[in-house]
Amino acid sequence: MDLAANPGALVRAAGPGVVRFAGPVGGRGVVSITHDAGHRTTYEPVRASVHPGDRVAPGAPLGRLDGTHLACPAESCLHWGLILADQYVDPLTLLRPTAVRLYPDP
Repeated sequence: MDLAANPGALVRAAGPGVVRFAGPVGGRGVVSITHDAGHRTTYEPVRASVHPGDRVAPGAPLGRLDGTHLACPAESCLHWGLILADQYVDPLTLLRPTAVRLYPDP
């Protein structure tokens, strides 16, 4: 998933876990976190401020957005990924659905 953001924006952890990887891959900075629930999230391109083995809390800073990639339609994007059982899936499944309640018109 590509999320438009300003260059240098603070990138935060999607949930609690341990930093599995923080470094360059193919010339771009990548951070990968193994979460307590057993899934893994990835963030790129990020100039990491964390190191492998660091424990992070939900919303903990991981680094700063550092550039973009070709698929990004905006000036700068964060590519956010979710891996379950070694397969990439839609990271939106991590977000809690909002309960929708319809009330009669008064």
